Amino acid sequence: MDLRKLKTLIDLVSESNVSELEITEAEGKVRIVKSDGAVVQQYVAAPMMAAPVAVAAPAVAAAPAVAQLEGHVVKSPMVGTFYRASSPGAKPFVDVGSQVKEGETICIVEAMKILNEIEADKSGTVVRILGENGQAVEYGQPLFVIE
Repeated sequence: MDLRKLKTLIDLVSESNVSELEITEAEGKVRIVKSDGAVVQQYVAAPMMAAPVAVAAPAVAAAPAVAQLEGHVVKSPMVGTFYRASSPGAKPFVDVGSQVKEGETICIVEAMKILNEIEADKSGTVVRILGENGQAVEYGQPLFVIE
């Protein structure tokens, strides 16, 4: 499923009175459940898989940190492994001080052996990189600050 479409669905569930949404497409099934104000996303890559592959919930500890960050915060749209470059040894997509345009790839989050390119949702200058290369990230975890 397209990353933008998935993020849009999560945002819609978060901002609406809908408590649960499930969509099945050829490439997999997505189930988004909202309980106590928190959105939980469950994604199964292929219909033949028996167990859910990824479960995401906003990190409770990360929420206060976001409020303290100045500038536009780019958050992880999924649970996975954060990578700053397209391959080991390659030049990072962006560094602190890099100018980015809206829609430009700034990192990769690998989930279920699928490399998902994460794009800047705002044009500006990267002032902080909060994700650690090769480390796990949670849904909603701050990755970059753009001013």
